[in-house]
Amino acid sequence: MTRAISIATEAGEFIAHFSERGLVALDFPGRRDRPQPVYPPDAAVSPEFRRWELLTANALRAALAGGPTRTLPPFDWRGATEFQRNVWKALLRIPSGRTSTYAELAADAGHPRAVRAAGSACGANPIPVLVPCHRVVASGGRLGGFSGGLDWKRRLLAREGVSLEQGREIRS
Repeated sequence: MTRAISIATEAGEFIAHFSERGLVALDFPGRRDRPQPVYPPDAAVSPEFRRWELLTANALRAALAGGPTRTLPPFDWRGATEFQRNVWKALLRIPSGRTSTYAELAADAGHPRAVRAAGSACGANPIPVLVPCHRVVASGGRLGGFSGGLDWKRRLLAREGVSLEQGREIRS
């Protein structure tokens, strides 16, 4: 069974997609990159799904406010490679208000020479914001890419107190 919910935030309406194992994907406002899932009637939704939905909404709102996301729902990363899962776990270790380079991320994921592959894994991250790929910048503090677009990356970093001026990171 899959289920999707809308999460209204001050930044717009996100769509969270769940499987029977946890959160599968998170879509930015105005983006519907995934096929629309089956929506079971509310009476058919288990208490576990309800708990995951609440955890996701609370974590998303905390992240959008620039704070840490203390409690996350379980993630369903089936279909991802072991390398991608290692990179995404490394992303979760980057604290709010801090950044890491793609080289540092690759090293933290256990593959110090796989810098470009780490960047590709960031781009394939299906749960942006909660799995904070926006905290990864290119060497020299340049933004690099972001699946939600560079405007979203700048907004998320600014909300966490990180400003990027003339290609260099300034930590508040």
